[in-house]
Amino acid sequence: MTTTTIRATHPATATRPEAARAVITGLGITAPNGLGRDRWWRASLDGVPGIAPVRRFDPAGYPAHLAGEVPDFDATAHIPSRLLPQTDHMTRLALVAAEEALADSGVDPAQLPEYAAGVITASSAGGFEFGQRELAALWRDGGSHVSAYQSFAWFYAVNTGQISIRHGLRGPSGVVVSEQAGGIDAVAQARRQLRSGVTLLVTGGVDGSLCPWGWTGQLATRRITGRSDPRRAYLPFDRDADGYVPGEGGALLILEDADAARARGATPYGTVSGYAATFDPRPGTGGEPGLRRAAENALADAGLDARDVDVVFADAAGVPELDRAEAEVLRTLFGPYGVPVTAPKTMTGRLYAGGGALDLAWACMALREGVIPPTVHTADVPPSHQLDLVVSRPRRAPLRTALVLARGYGGFNAAMVLRAPQG
Repeated sequence: MTTTTIRATHPATATRPEAARAVITGLGITAPNGLGRDRWWRASLDGVPGIAPVRRFDPAGYPAHLAGEVPDFDATAHIPSRLLPQTDHMTRLALVAAEEALADSGVDPAQLPEYAAGVITASSAGGFEFGQRELAALWRDGGSHVSAYQSFAWFYAVNTGQISIRHGLRGPSGVVVSEQAGGIDAVAQARRQLRSGVTLLVTGGVDGSLCPWGWTGQLATRRITGRSDPRRAYLPFDRDADGYVPGEGGALLILEDADAARARGATPYGTVSGYAATFDPRPGTGGEPGLRRAAENALADAGLDARDVDVVFADAAGVPELDRAEAEVLRTLFGPYGVPVTAPKTMTGRLYAGGGALDLAWACMALREGVIPPTVHTADVPPSHQLDLVVSRPRRAPLRTALVLARGYGGFNAAMVLRAPQG
């Protein structure tokens, strides 16, 4: 297993035939508004939110009290007992998502050639909750009371490693660390591996650090809302936006070579047709933020232009200045009210490395079902944004192409284009 951080500012470098080889054939979901694909998708169409007061620890002493937590998750019902002592909560969620994604794709890893399949995931923090517990034991009781599993359970690459071991996936593997852009970046890195001859990868992101140590780090960004009403807390593109709500979970996807998927009779959700990543310039240097370039380059990579896009899954920061910047990008690319825009992550909170991957899963389901999940709670969009924001209820529409955007703290930008399957 390798540990890789992949970021690049680049023009399109792939031809359309290469891009068309990467298809998504399976989804595994652990989200604050539903555990499992079917439950999550029904909740998404019904606008059921998963944001509530934090339950995993007592947040009373902190300035923020809300989070998106995966409901009804009993690790003992999903994870072998031998794995429980060596895994963080985040990794347990990832193992469940990987199991569902493989089953959804209909693939049996044991029937694949030995090095034909790998795992590439994204992480923003690693197993923080596990690490906090072991550091507390070190401080309180001494080194002899620290678990040997601390040597890897905290690590950014631990989800990749545990999934790889559990399913015998011995092909190219790695982890991408690019904060909230990571879920998209991981899928892009998996796409590159398909071009090198690997036929299948488990990819995406499942993240979560809802513990006092992780909470303190997240609060340092000063982007988390301190509001206590879940309905008024995370309001991207709204006049009353005040920051975002963090969450846990995400999605793992099965990314597969199109020919291999066709040969075994798999039905793809969609094709990963284009991708690009950029960095924002250092604050104060006067440079232009990179989100627009990421979107333009992703469309160029797919051989498309803005007129081909049927829906945008927005980054939706919930921070007023960042919302204005994203609205300007969308207005410039598509024209005023030029394309339907949605942010279903208002039901879950921002899931860090899991967020971009979950947006890709929403886009997959939207393409398959011909329906755009809604942005909930946002109600007062400034006319200056000129956005066709899908709010309150889902919208039926013929959907062929989706653009998914993500930004991470520190200047990361990522964009990915998904297309509905041919035929």
